[in-house]
Amino acid sequence: MIAVLNLAVDDVESQLESDPSASVVAAGVATRAGTTEHHLRRMFSSLAAMPLSEYVRRRRMSHAAADLVATDDALLTIAVRYGYGSAEAFGRAFRAVHGVGPSEARRDGGPLRTQPRIRFRLTVEGSIPMDTRIVTLPPVRLIGHATRVPLIHEGVNPQVAEHVASITVTEVVRLKSLNDTEPSGVLAVSDDLDPDRAEGSNLTYLHGVATTRAAPTDLDEIEVPAGTWAVFRTDGPHPTALQDAWAATATTWFPSQPWRLRPGPEIVATIDFDPDAGTAMCELWLPVEPR
Repeated sequence: MIAVLNLAVDDVESQLESDPSASVVAAGVATRAGTTEHHLRRMFSSLAAMPLSEYVRRRRMSHAAADLVATDDALLTIAVRYGYGSAEAFGRAFRAVHGVGPSEARRDGGPLRTQPRIRFRLTVEGSIPMDTRIVTLPPVRLIGHATRVPLIHEGVNPQVAEHVASITVTEVVRLKSLNDTEPSGVLAVSDDLDPDRAEGSNLTYLHGVATTRAAPTDLDEIEVPAGTWAVFRTDGPHPTALQDAWAATATTWFPSQPWRLRPGPEIVATIDFDPDAGTAMCELWLPVEPR
């Protein structure tokens, strides 16, 4: 996977060098790197700490800043060279990255926030085993109560917490009675995720269970086709241990395994929860396919 990500970076750089005005299409980059767009975006954003689209934007503006300072070309000429239809649009994009407008940067020579070219390397910092199993499931339905919430990478998501608190104990008992397949127990389901997993992007959160039966009409439903899942067991402070495991799948597990992510919901099954201690044992279910 590390080699694939570096090939993707090489492809981005090649496109920016040959035609800086052209859009860098993630699907094309993924195909040339021998992977899927879904997997490439998820792995890139997890390891680079920024979405692929943001990296491309910063690199394009780094090239533009170099042209701006090193040449006497008109602002509109540079704007068009980098794919902008007007000097005003280019100026807004330039300021968003560098913190100053093109005119100020040319006059003062900066300050400029240059984005270096990324190179991915695998560094072994310790041998921490991940409790993982591979499961193939038939088609299932995820049923329960759904809402739209922003993605938060660290800490408790207050909108998720508010949604879960609105579901009564009686309703939770009813949901549990409808669970007849894995993943077992009450589930936290994240679906329709932003491909880049950008902080603050919206997703569908469903609090419910898995079933093979038709859902009651008063419940929301996500149909999941048959497929393979990587299941990661976590045990510790909640939700920190779970969020750390989610990050470790990108930094440790996927780079060394013959699996890649495929589109589908991401599921957390809570096996045991101690509210007094603030700890939980969970299973993180990620949809995968062979590389």
